[in-house]
Amino acid sequence: MSLYVGNLSYEVTQDDLNAVFAEYGSVRRIQLPTDRETGRLRGFGFVEMGTEAEESAAIEALDGAEWMGRDLKVNKAKPREDRGSFSGNRGNNSFRNRY
Repeated sequence: MSLYVGNLSYEVTQDDLNAVFAEYGSVRRIQLPTDRETGRLRGFGFVEMGTEAEESAAIEALDGAEWMGRDLKVNKAKPREDRGSFSGNRGNNSFRNRY
């Protein structure tokens, strides 16, 4: 499981996040998504820690804390939604029925 970290400064680096989260346990992986078009950070990231106890300690300490001029949002990451299917078709089969 990993943690969602929101409201990040656009200047944050993986090393910055590692330093902060390492205070609460072992950091296994950090992901900082970037915008495809601009290459700029998107203002959120994911931190994977060694144990659930370490994740809980980080959430308790960092959720709502001010860091780099912003109030962090830290919680358990939700599973990624499946974007592979055509979600615009909500049961409307009229196109298929006509052809």
